[in-house]
Amino acid sequence: MESAFTVLAEPSRRAILTLLASGERSVGDLESALNLSQPSVSKHLRVLRDAGFVEATIDAQRRVYRIRPEPLQEVDAWMTPFRRYWAAHVDALERHLDRIATPKLTKRQSRKQR
Repeated sequence: MESAFTVLAEPSRRAILTLLASGERSVGDLESALNLSQPSVSKHLRVLRDAGFVEATIDAQRRVYRIRPEPLQEVDAWMTPFRRYWAAHVDALERHLDRIATPKLTKRQSRKQR
């Protein structure tokens, strides 16, 4: 089985997951939204299914796909320490931007405001 990151490295697979994040979709819906051929969409769905990211149900004569959250939760857990790292840097950047956005008043400007 491929690693979750290998599976997610492919842009079409990420696009499929993004579409499925808003709800269930059929292969035809995914084809239309992504402008990909049916064989290409089916190939990516097979990889996603084999890796556990999606599951299919049969609705009449079509397969409907939806996200399985467990593999994404594993990826999310792996990313937690990196979020802390970036959050600290983004917070520092925000403080810096706040400091430089607030103009410092000169003594003359300060007197005029009184």
